[in-house]
Amino acid sequence: MVKVRAARPAEAEDLTGLVMRSKAHWGYDAAFLAACAPDLRIRPDDVTARRVVVAENGRGEVLGIASLEGAPPRAALGLLFVEPSAIGQGVGRLLYRDALRRAVDLGVHRLVIDSDPHAAGFYRAMGAVAVAAPDVEAGAAALVRFEAAPVPLADWARAWTGGGRAVHLGNVGEFNAQFADATLDPEQRPAHHYACLAAFYSPYPAALVLPRPVPRGWTELVCRQLGWTGVEVYDGLLGSDPGLADAVRARPALAGLLTGAGLPLVPWGRTRPFGRLAGRPWRPGELRYESKSAAHALFERILADGGHPGIVLPRQWRADGRWAAARMLAARTRAGESTVLKSEHGVGGSGTTVVTPERVRAAGGARAVLRRLPRGPLLVEEYVGGPASGADEGPRDLTYDGFVDDAGRAHEVGGAVMDVADGCYRGATVGPGVVPAWAEKSLTAFGTAVGRALAESGYRGWFDVDFVADGAGRLAPTETNLRLTGPSIAFMVAARLDALRGAGHLVRIADRVELGARLPEALLDEWCAALARGCAELGAVFVPAIPTAAFEPAPWLGVLVAAHSREVLDAAEALVRTEALAVGAMFGPP
Repeated sequence: MVKVRAARPAEAEDLTGLVMRSKAHWGYDAAFLAACAPDLRIRPDDVTARRVVVAENGRGEVLGIASLEGAPPRAALGLLFVEPSAIGQGVGRLLYRDALRRAVDLGVHRLVIDSDPHAAGFYRAMGAVAVAAPDVEAGAAALVRFEAAPVPLADWARAWTGGGRAVHLGNVGEFNAQFADATLDPEQRPAHHYACLAAFYSPYPAALVLPRPVPRGWTELVCRQLGWTGVEVYDGLLGSDPGLADAVRARPALAGLLTGAGLPLVPWGRTRPFGRLAGRPWRPGELRYESKSAAHALFERILADGGHPGIVLPRQWRADGRWAAARMLAARTRAGESTVLKSEHGVGGSGTTVVTPERVRAAGGARAVLRRLPRGPLLVEEYVGGPASGADEGPRDLTYDGFVDDAGRAHEVGGAVMDVADGCYRGATVGPGVVPAWAEKSLTAFGTAVGRALAESGYRGWFDVDFVADGAGRLAPTETNLRLTGPSIAFMVAARLDALRGAGHLVRIADRVELGARLPEALLDEWCAALARGCAELGAVFVPAIPTAAFEPAPWLGVLVAAHSREVLDAAEALVRTEALAVGAMFGPP
């Protein structure tokens, strides 16, 4: 195993030799190397003054060297060289990440890197941003200047798991099964795919507990992309039953291992079985605001106190049976009004249907529309219209994420823009500047107020508040989710990448990327690794988030992409989607 340690003054001459061998690896001639030698020489006094560290393997062999030079708030990565025989083995990545960590500890806000042109691809892949050619002496003008912004793990992320690692329980099916709702799959097959998101329930897991088997290559790639080590995976614990927490409790040795290490247990959502596993009392009614009508009533109470001029609440009615719902829908259709029909529960937009007057008439009337919807109680809600056709709409669906810690303190995580089509959630983007300025203050203030109300009600855990933007620059809250969510996964990955690669990451989660064909597991691993390399060349990060659905008859993947700019983020997503559709071409013409 390779580790980083401080260099020793007595090693200076040997380290100089390593640097020169590494420089020569790129094919420079003797005259050029001789000209570089004075600047690349390491003297014994430099080892401390330039904060030199080395990467060393288990046999004590030095494989690489890095220096962190200058004083806060600005410092430079003066040296980063790897022994030619070790190039491509992750040594440079280890040294670079160590330099960022040390820069954070020193209070450095800006890390400057003057890169050899042959190493420019490496720094781009590591998240550094190219800014300009450096202002240096003639002869070194070919260097490429990069910058990174070292930051510690976000305050909210430290508060979420107490600043340390956690055990992640992928109990998505178990959470959904609490709600007797006809829109939720009774077999929880989709939920077991979404349980793979347990990899991202915090910025750095210690263990993943999953209901279905997952590909080993997937966990290895995710760990590589996010700089994780020592992550234990316990998968394949369930057959068809959705109760993951009880499946763990039925294995006393595993339960003792997971609960006895003193690490936080993080579920997708709170359940009674999880309470038994975690030794945490289950409070009756703590998930009551998962109900869409209860959440609407909560929003009404918050707005009744005033102080939220940027928020408008759509009217909502509970239909006493399908006949009553049909009468309401017909009356609204005659008035030319669009309507939102909702089940009390549902995930990802399941159970939510937007019905326009045109759609009602095309279906043959309100009763015909309702016959096509799942059985169960319905809520009838005003449709919140957006900007007029042809206007600059901007983001239409936004969300606020936060959590209530065990002491009852509400924490703000941030806002995100969701990708929603016909009421169905398809993904989200988080990061600096994603939420438009006109919406940010209203979204944050109302989301914070909901967090306080949830804390007072006794709820503990993650929550979000979803909004729709209207045509007058206001936000309409539509529901709250008392669990982790797709945007929460993006926030976790953004926090990890910011600490690992420098501040400012935009992260997009795409719930469902269709594949052109099913691939054998080994070939899927190769394909994902190739996509990771392709995105790295763009300066982006690719992380497969939901791999198990790739083996379904109609295969798909959940994916995460991250970058420091919207342009690179969009390019990375386009690359992933294009390559996913082209998967079938691997097998040649039919």
